[in-house]
Amino acid sequence: SARMSRMLKNIKAVLVDLSGTLHIGDTAVHGAQDAIAKLRNHRLKIKFVTNTTKESLRSLHSRLQRLGFDIDPDEIYSSLTSARRVVEEQHLRPHLMLSDSAREDFDGVNVVHPNAVVMGLSPDHFNYDEMNHAMALLMGGAKLIAINKVRGMSLGTGAFVAALEYVNVESIVIGKPQKIFFFVAALSMGGCGCPLYGCVMIGDDVRDDVGGAIEAGMMGMLVRSGKYRAGDEMKIGLSSELVVEDVRAAVKVVLASVGS
Repeated sequence: SARMSRMLKNIKAVLVDLSGTLHIGDTAVHGAQDAIAKLRNHRLKIKFVTNTTKESLRSLHSRLQRLGFDIDPDEIYSSLTSARRVVEEQHLRPHLMLSDSAREDFDGVNVVHPNAVVMGLSPDHFNYDEMNHAMALLMGGAKLIAINKVRGMSLGTGAFVAALEYVNVESIVIGKPQKIFFFVAALSMGGCGCPLYGCVMIGDDVRDDVGGAIEAGMMGMLVRSGKYRAGDEMKIGLSSELVVEDVRAAVKVVLASVGS
């Protein structure tokens, strides 16, 4: 529609969610590689964003390459990247409750005499001794950094973060739908970053992808793939024009508006 074209006309950057939007498990969404190539041809900045707390950038990058996506590692922005940035800016020495893969993204960070606990999805750490050790650090004044607190279909990081918050500490939550996640993603766009109103987020999670982006000052488009369920858009009052079949359709709408 004309209104839609006006809204998207000033888009300079596109943020694309990974799991459920670009690929589902080990299968790329049909036509997704081609859609990304088209965005590149229009010289739009692209960031691939994910809330994963268990896979390093290297691992994410090699998976996307295997699926036929032509992506630079610098174009991937994860909640782990964001967490590392917070750790460095606040001069924290983290006790890492992370999977071996995720720990790679903290290579080189000082972890001696920890003054913070960084928690992602790492079942090996979710036992009494590990949780008790983390609790002792927090009671000694350490900060609690939760890479995300999303409620999933299975017991996720959020439940264990909540257990540690029981000692009366408030966690600093890093991943989507937190505004900080979207702010830093926009800043990391190269050059001087991208103004928030010049960014559109494409994702399958109405609250964490689309709702979070809109709250942060971006635009958001919801795709009916991945975890999308009929009527999700009603949860945040999203205009039906911003709900499309898949990432290919979303890119088509963006390019039609940018080119108009």
